[in-house]
Amino acid sequence: MMKTSLRNTLLINIGAFVLVLLLELLSGWMIRDRFETTYSFYLWGLGYAVVIMAVIWINHFLLIPFILDKKRYFLYGLLLIGSILLVAYIRGFEKDSWLGVSKFFFFLLYTTGAGMALFFLRRNIRIQRENSEKEKLQRELELNYLKEQVNPHFLFNSLNSIYALSRQQSSETSEVVMQLSELMRYQLESAKKDLVSLKEELEFIENYLLLEEKRLSKRCTIEFLIEGEVSNYKIAPMLLIPFVENAVKHGAQATNEQSTIDVNVSIKDSRLHVTIVNSKHSTVAQSTRTGMGLENVKRRLNLLYANVHILEINDTEKAYQVHLTIDITK
Repeated sequence: MMKTSLRNTLLINIGAFVLVLLLELLSGWMIRDRFETTYSFYLWGLGYAVVIMAVIWINHFLLIPFILDKKRYFLYGLLLIGSILLVAYIRGFEKDSWLGVSKFFFFLLYTTGAGMALFFLRRNIRIQRENSEKEKLQRELELNYLKEQVNPHFLFNSLNSIYALSRQQSSETSEVVMQLSELMRYQLESAKKDLVSLKEELEFIENYLLLEEKRLSKRCTIEFLIEGEVSNYKIAPMLLIPFVENAVKHGAQATNEQSTIDVNVSIKDSRLHVTIVNSKHSTVAQSTRTGMGLENVKRRLNLLYANVHILEINDTEKAYQVHLTIDITK
């Protein structure tokens, strides 16, 4: 990495030197007849290019990193003007006295200023690129962390469901274990992807609800409705399941009374609308619903669908409702 940076810096400065040399030769092309030989003309251009780049290099590689970047602004200004004045005196006094010095001073001041503008522009672009890469890396690390948190959370809830069935000595326990195996297979495969088919994600949720419906027996009525064509869209994996899990956990699991869970999914104008409503009972203790799964999915939404999603949660006396809208074209 350091070798690449050094090579790029060397190439840029060589290119800048050649460009300055060409500009000097072109600017003096009309007066080339004043020189005794063509060689002396090119030597004159080379001399000017060396002087100009020398001042620029002193500024870039010495004054800026060791003085300006340390916020010693007065000293930097003093040394910059002093170095330009010194070079202008050496170069211009021998021919035109102080008039030549002043002309060459302002000429060097202009070229140095232009060089500084290009230097800071390039450095700013490099810093922005590095910051962008750091943000991207941080974003990927955080998303991977959140995925790792969601996976065990879902598995924990599913195993609780199987444990409840085994306690009831249900004949469907073995079938539910196979269903869980399929759910876990999908989850492990989807965790490796940034996006999955919306259709597959909804099928995963439907299978999860079927599993829960068997465990909850007849004391919970579950409705799952999909409207619109979902085959052509993709979504971040395991993004919706925490809301469904919470509806089950804080609705049907929290009471022995008859309860309901309604999950409605629709696609309208390339926007995904998900509404999850579960009934509540007055005998159930109030829950703040700040579980790990729900908090993680909120953070994932903010990371993956910033400014293109709306999450509304309404907690009333008789029902808990989640409505999520996502622009899944982004």
